Amino acid sequence: MSVASHVEELRKKHQNLSDAVERAHRTPSASDHEITEMKREKLRLKEQISRLAH
Repeated sequence: MSVASHVEELRKKHQNLSDAVERAHRTPSASDHEITEMKREKLRLKEQISRLAH
């Protein structure tokens, strides 16, 4: 897998998490802990993307 395709895969995962966070905010049964964990994972992916893309 090339670096570019790996970065693209990470971007897709980041976008999917963004969508999941948005859905969780609209879902009363979603816990704050769940949302926080998704946001942490998004940040981790963003940092990884940044390192690989530059």
